[in-house]
Amino acid sequence: MARIPVQFRLNGDDRAEFIESGTTLFHALRDTMGDMSPKGGCHQGSCGACSVIIDGELRLSCLTLAETCEGAEIETTAGLGQDGVLHPVQRAILDGFATQCGFCTPGMVMAAKALLDRTPNPSREDVVEAISGNICRCTGYEPIIAAVLAAARSNSQNAG
Repeated sequence: MARIPVQFRLNGDDRAEFIESGTTLFHALRDTMGDMSPKGGCHQGSCGACSVIIDGELRLSCLTLAETCEGAEIETTAGLGQDGVLHPVQRAILDGFATQCGFCTPGMVMAAKALLDRTPNPSREDVVEAISGNICRCTGYEPIIAAVLAAARSNSQNAG
């Protein structure tokens, strides 16, 4: 199979790799670039565990071909914290006991971050809609919703 070059920014770092044509972004991130933060759940676009943000939009890395990301800005949970400090969404999920097995957490965090980036003060309904593409089999969603709302409050308090 032909290998093709692809270049994009991953969590703020320029990356240039050769990948096999047809490789999903999920496999390129994990197998080629060593970013293990997107989780492989269903590999069919149903569970949201592999969610990443591409050019500001939440996307499923298992359904995105890496070669379509040429020149894109890609964010994963591995790149959210800075200098050892968790992103407010990550902190709120930990503080709110909103994770049990943690498998869905990276996808939930990315869905929440994408929401808060475009809607800094979301309603509960906004949060429910934003995480609706992510399946959690442990928490029952309420702690996650509360954590996202707490992160939004934290962000608005820090901004004001």
